[in-house]
Amino acid sequence: MRELDILLAGDVILDEPDPDHWLQGLRKVTHSADLTIGHLEVPHTSRGTESSADVPAPAADPTHLQALARAGFAAMTLAGNHIADRGPEGIADTTAMLGRLGIACCGAGASIDEARRPAILTRNGVRVALLSYNCVGPESSWALPHRAGCAYVRVEPADGGPISPAANLTQLDTRSVADISRDIARVRAQADLLIVALHKGIVHRPAEIASYERPLAHAAIDAGADIVVGHHAHIIRGIEIYRGRPIYHGLGNGCVVTRALTPNQSHPKRAEWARRRKELFGFEPDPAYILAPFHPEAIHALMARVHYREGAFAFGFVPIHVEPPGRPVIPTPEQASRTVAYVASITERAGLPPLTLAPRGNMIGVSP
Repeated sequence: MRELDILLAGDVILDEPDPDHWLQGLRKVTHSADLTIGHLEVPHTSRGTESSADVPAPAADPTHLQALARAGFAAMTLAGNHIADRGPEGIADTTAMLGRLGIACCGAGASIDEARRPAILTRNGVRVALLSYNCVGPESSWALPHRAGCAYVRVEPADGGPISPAANLTQLDTRSVADISRDIARVRAQADLLIVALHKGIVHRPAEIASYERPLAHAAIDAGADIVVGHHAHIIRGIEIYRGRPIYHGLGNGCVVTRALTPNQSHPKRAEWARRRKELFGFEPDPAYILAPFHPEAIHALMARVHYREGAFAFGFVPIHVEPPGRPVIPTPEQASRTVAYVASITERAGLPPLTLAPRGNMIGVSP
């Protein structure tokens, strides 16, 4: 009997010393699965030139990736708005270090063909394919035939301005949808289980799902995806079941510890964004969360959990609590119950079909 237990985490930024400490609170969970996958937000490099597009994130120490291997991560998706913030050198160094550590990756590369190439992993006789796409720009981060960058879906802003994470992105480009649908259909034949990761959505705003997100996730499943996961918003989004397959519209933070988002810093673009986002999204970070100064509701996070058994699925999530100054941990029973209630609330507030959330083995099961 071929069986597989999969965990999927949200955004990971290990920009602080002692990365093992920041991941330690999750290790009991991350080591419990056959396959644990996360999303790596920033390049890990000591080379390259900082991007002038959007608000660049600082590069992280390449040796910090070793902590991911020690925490049990088998694969990382890379297609996001910051992976090209140190140019082709940053992408090359990050993918090379992941490869040396035996951590599979996808979503970024030296060309668009490399960026759209799936990661293929086999565990317990089950072949898993992983694809990754950035849906929020900026365009300078996108890979081209002869330019390093990430795989992407083109979503235009309502006002016709530049594509960027802070823009009001609404118009889903039909050619982009056709492109990823072809990718998924091509990879489908290579895998028992196909996961599509989408860096999408509206940052820092509770519950709200942008108009393009559901059609894009549905198109991925229509093309052959078994699981769709979202990240980027730095806050949980609702869960949806479509054609019997799970869509996790936003996993929240997997492990984000960085000083790049504090207003009191010398980098002018990052300092200005830290101030501006409070005005744009109407929140004041809890000062105790100095390394994760996000919306107060971002203390809730989750890891998607999927049990695969000979073509059948059971799915749900593992609640995660973020403690000051930004460290994710396994929650207490009371904290876990609050996170489950929060998932139910934001799913309803987003206008998604109602769900039943109930304990099922080592997860909170999700069913219609």
